[in-house]
Amino acid sequence: MSNKSGQTKLDAEVIAEAALALLDEVGLDGLTMRKVAAALNVQAPALYWHIANKRELLDAMARAVFVSAVDGVEAPRRDEDWRDWLIALASRLRRAMLGYRDGAKVVAGTYVSDEAMFRTVELTLRTLEDAGFSKARAARVFPILLHYTVGFVIEEQARSDGEYGEHNPYLPERLASLVDAQRYPLTAQLVTDVFSGDTDAEFTEGLHVILAGLDAAGRNETPVD
Repeated sequence: MSNKSGQTKLDAEVIAEAALALLDEVGLDGLTMRKVAAALNVQAPALYWHIANKRELLDAMARAVFVSAVDGVEAPRRDEDWRDWLIALASRLRRAMLGYRDGAKVVAGTYVSDEAMFRTVELTLRTLEDAGFSKARAARVFPILLHYTVGFVIEEQARSDGEYGEHNPYLPERLASLVDAQRYPLTAQLVTDVFSGDTDAEFTEGLHVILAGLDAAGRNETPVD
């Protein structure tokens, strides 16, 4: 949106979207307020009326990623298993973060205060309570899934980081020669399987393990501090 002079009308959302668009080019480490301002064709001081510093910029960027991830999320269908609903929710966030270079690093440790976050947490808690979880147990699930998802994608994006170029140590042909299979056959197989496998399947399997563990620990037990 532009004003009468043809300049982009600035607000936190516009600035965040411009910053996200820059990530593929400069990455998170190379992102600066000055570069964001240049992308918006304004001077850097103009941004500070809306975003106080880079920390607030990251919060706004994370908000944009999260809002896009949960757009259209509704409560589980009557015949939908609670586990499937949670896996689909986590997968939405993973896809949104993968849409940007360093997308998971942007989201990690940020403060997202938005109606979309509150609504998503509420839907998650209601889904778990409907499945028989106590309020105390249900309250632990959302952050556990969030932290797993963000951490997984940080590692996933690090493996394919363009900064490695042709020397990326995670390339299958490099992994195959990384470990002496004669001396460490199990480790050699693990390295090949983990880093050359299907990351979609790996992510989903991890979610199944987490949810099975939460269920096995008891839906009504008091969480261990």
